Amino acid sequence: MADKDALYERTIASETIYDGRIIQVKVDQVVLPNGKTAKREIVHHPGAVAVLPLTDDGKMIAVRQFRKPLELTIVEIPAGKLEKGEDPLACAKRELEEETGYHAEHFEHLSSFYTSPGFADELLHLYVATGLKAGTTRLDEDEFVEVLALTLEEAHELHRTGKIRDAKTVLALYAWENRVLKGRG
Repeated sequence: MADKDALYERTIASETIYDGRIIQVKVDQVVLPNGKTAKREIVHHPGAVAVLPLTDDGKMIAVRQFRKPLELTIVEIPAGKLEKGEDPLACAKRELEEETGYHAEHFEHLSSFYTSPGFADELLHLYVATGLKAGTTRLDEDEFVEVLALTLEEAHELHRTGKIRDAKTVLALYAWENRVLKGRG
């Protein structure tokens, strides 16, 4: 394995080309390990959380919503972006309640991972929520979702038919299956 410093790309110029409400887009000029230069398009994102909510009767709570970049309605686990300085666990609790109306007695951190490190620095924190109690959704004014309760088999079928196709939900689906196989439901 190569020494990480030998692969480092030093930034020699940087230009912000978009500074929006959620993301910032930059174009950096870098010096490559071989001494040549290249451009890197980078999306800066504040980070996000996602929650795999599991009911006592063995179902996953999910949301069905339209995603404009895809021009599709897909099924996903609840998720949302971190506010500046927000603790990921606090964000997970907030997003679960806002999007689904559910509160959870227990949260377990599963993983934190970069969603698309080839062009973005978004770090997503994935939690499992159990001990769910139903409540009332508190959606943002521009957020429209349908809340679903799915069995593992139904979720796999939605994945097979392309209704579940985002990385965080696919990862959560297989994490859920792994929990079931290990007897942790």
